[in-house]
Amino acid sequence: MKQLVLASHNKGKLAEFRDMLGGLVEEIRSAADYHLPEPAETGTTFVENALIKSHAAMQATKLPALADDSGLSVDALSGSPGVYSADWAGIPRDFDRAMKKLHDALSGNVNGQKARFISVLTLSRPDRDDEVFEGVCEGTLVWPPRGAGGFGYDPMFVPDGHKITFSEMTEEKKNTLSHRAKAVEQLTAFLANDIVVG
Repeated sequence: MKQLVLASHNKGKLAEFRDMLGGLVEEIRSAADYHLPEPAETGTTFVENALIKSHAAMQATKLPALADDSGLSVDALSGSPGVYSADWAGIPRDFDRAMKKLHDALSGNVNGQKARFISVLTLSRPDRDDEVFEGVCEGTLVWPPRGAGGFGYDPMFVPDGHKITFSEMTEEKKNTLSHRAKAVEQLTAFLANDIVVG
C-alpha cells in the first residue's frame, strides 16, 4: 500500500503505527497532517467509533484510512471507562487527570485491580468493504503511575506476565505485546495477503 491516513491526531499512535507497519505501507500520515477535524465519536462500541473515524478520514482524503479506537476496561468498574477512556481525560486531553479520576472511582483501591486494554482497528478504503481487527491485552493496575514512556493510561497498566508498566517498557517491547500490537498483527497479515492477492 502506497498511502494510508491514520485517522488520529495522536502523535504517539502515529509513531507506533509507522513503526509497526513499516515495509507494508510506504507513507502514513495522520488526520492532523491533512488538517481534518476530529469527528464526534457517538458510537457505543469500539467498532462503531473506529468506523466513524476511518470513514470520515477516507471520505475527506479519498485515501485508505485506518482508525483505532481503544480503551481501558476495568472489571471493578463494570468495564469502565471503556469507550469513554479518552473522554475521561477531558478537553484538552489530560491523562494525568484521567488516571486520578480512575483512582478516585476505585476509591483508591487500585493496585492489583484486573483490567484490560482493548484496541479495534478499522480499515476503510474507497470502493472496498471495511475490515475490522481487534486485539486485547490483559493486565492489572498499579498506583501511583510509573514510567515516562507510552501515553494514555500506560503508566498504571502492568500486562499479565510482567512486573513493569507499559510506560516503563521500551517502545519495542510494548509493541510486541500490547493490545494495539495484537490488532496490528492481524492487520499486517491482511495487508501482506492483500499485496500478494491484489
